[in-house]
This record gives sequence, C-alpha cells and structure tokens, in this order.
Amino acid sequence: MPTRNDVARLAGTSPAVVSYVLNDGPRNVSPATREKVLRAVAELGYRPNGVARALRGGRSRTIGLIVPDNSNPFFAALARAVEDAAFARGYAVLLGNSTESAEREQRYLATFLERQVEAIMLISVDGEPELAPAQRVGTPVILLDRQVSGGGSTVVVDNEGGAYEATRHLLDHGHRAVACVSGPVALPGAVERLRGWRTALGEVGAVEVLRSAPYSRTGGYRAGRELLSATPRPTAVFVASEPQAIGVLRAAAELGVAVPDELALVTFDGTEDGEFTNPPLSTVRQPVEQLAARAMDVLLDDAGRRHHVVPFELVLRRSCGCGGHGGGEEGE
Repeated sequence: MPTRNDVARLAGTSPAVVSYVLNDGPRNVSPATREKVLRAVAELGYRPNGVARALRGGRSRTIGLIVPDNSNPFFAALARAVEDAAFARGYAVLLGNSTESAEREQRYLATFLERQVEAIMLISVDGEPELAPAQRVGTPVILLDRQVSGGGSTVVVDNEGGAYEATRHLLDHGHRAVACVSGPVALPGAVERLRGWRTALGEVGAVEVLRSAPYSRTGGYRAGRELLSATPRPTAVFVASEPQAIGVLRAAAELGVAVPDELALVTFDGTEDGEFTNPPLSTVRQPVEQLAARAMDVLLDDAGRRHHVVPFELVLRRSCGCGGHGGGEEGE
C-alpha cells in the first residue's frame, strides 16, 4: 500500500506538506503544490489512515455493538437497525458477539475501548455488567433491550406492559390455565416479562404454571415438552421470546397438541420468522427501528435522561386463535 512518504516523493515535496493538503491545514499550501500532491495521491491510489486521523481529531465516528447471540433473529434484526441508524448519522458499527458469555462480553468491551470507539451499545448477558472501565475513560455505554443497575443509559421496550397485554389477551379468550415459558431469571428483562404475566393472572385469580428456559429454540422445546406432558395440561401459554415459541410449537406438534385449538400461544419479539411458522405467531413486537433510533439519539442528543422506554405492538395471528388463514395476516 502506498504511504504518505511515497506521495511526497512523487509530488516532490515533504510528508508534512502532504498532511497539510489532506487535512486542510494547519498551514497553507500554494495552489500549484496542492495540485501536485492531489495528482500524486490519485496516481498512487493513496488512502489516508482513517483511524489515525480520527484519533488525532479526537473522534472515531465508530460505535461498538455487543449482542448475546447474532444467530438469534431478534438480535440480528436489532443489529441491522442499529447499523442503519448509525450509518444515517455518519457512524460505522463494530459488531461483537458475546455468545451468551459474560467473560467474552467483557473482552469485547475492553477491545472496543482500546479501539477508541465513541460509544458502546450493549445487550448484556449479565444483570450486573462491569462498566467501570468505560466510565473511567468517559466512553458512553448505552444498554439496549436490558435494564440493569450497573450504570449507563438504557433503551428498552415496555417488557412488563407487553407481557401483561399478551397474557390479558389470552385470558380474554376465556383461558384460565395460561402457563408461561420465561426467559433466564437472571436477566432483568425476563423478570419484567414474568411480572407482566403474573399481574394479568392475579387479576383473575388464575394458578401459575411456570417453566424458565434459555432464550433459544431448544430451551423452548424442552419447556414445552414438560408443560404439555403434564396433567392437567395448560390451554394457553405466554412464551417470553420467539425462538422459545418456535421450540414450543415443535413440542406441541410432536405430542399431538393442536395450536391454537388445544393450545393458544402468544410470544414476544415480533421478527419476520414469526410470520412463517405454522401457525403464524401472535406476538408482542419490539420496534427495532425505534430502539435503534432512540439509542442514536441518546448517544448524540441525550439531555440527561438515563432510562428510555419505547412502546410495543401486539400483533395477533393464528397461534392464539385470532387472524385469518394466511401467514401474513395480522391485527391488533
């Protein structure tokens, strides 16, 4: 790759003058010399070191994003939305996949700080992530989809309200045995969704039937097998994430439990995958575009508010007994 020194030799000037031309200062360069430098740059195909220039200017215009599992459709959709929102504001995104490991999450945090990112957006696998290193160097940390007590601004959907509305909808269908497949109880968001389910059940005095599982298809499948093999069997279930719900659908199919005729189901997340299951999933949709846009607003324009909540949308399809027969039909 050509260097600044190569450009200087071809233009017949010094490397410092090349820097003045490419950085528009700090010293003036004559029009003739500037033209020679730019011609040499074009001939050699020289590209300035953007990282070095950013560090000299004190801004990298780069954001680090850490997700728990980039194979999870919700996290993949959210990462895409963050990238789009950042690109629209002139920022690039570095992506780290923690693979549900708190240790790997911390290593990515350290790596991003070493690379002088302007901010870090984190979907933590830990209810108490260690943010002190970022706070010491003044790098903002924005927590997405997680409300934790470890510091940093948060941008989340209304987890409790969404779970409450989903469960309330099943109760309004006449179900009273409404079970729950919860997420990992160490995560505050999972606890909030569990609280919403419990609040709705408490209003009608229904008995709680609960299984906790990882946010994965396998976790949902195993929890579904347990729930649907029990006696008495629940007639409805609120499932805390879409991958879990897909696992529950497989368990129901294997055990001969028809959805929604024998088991009504509403889940959480609202990715495109839920439109193409059989039956299509009723879901609490998280607006990933709004989450990403609000996170960028917090990064660039935040006036001191630390906790930001965006609204959810309850999308009703056939898995709860609503909707038509087409995969894409939905309503509120």
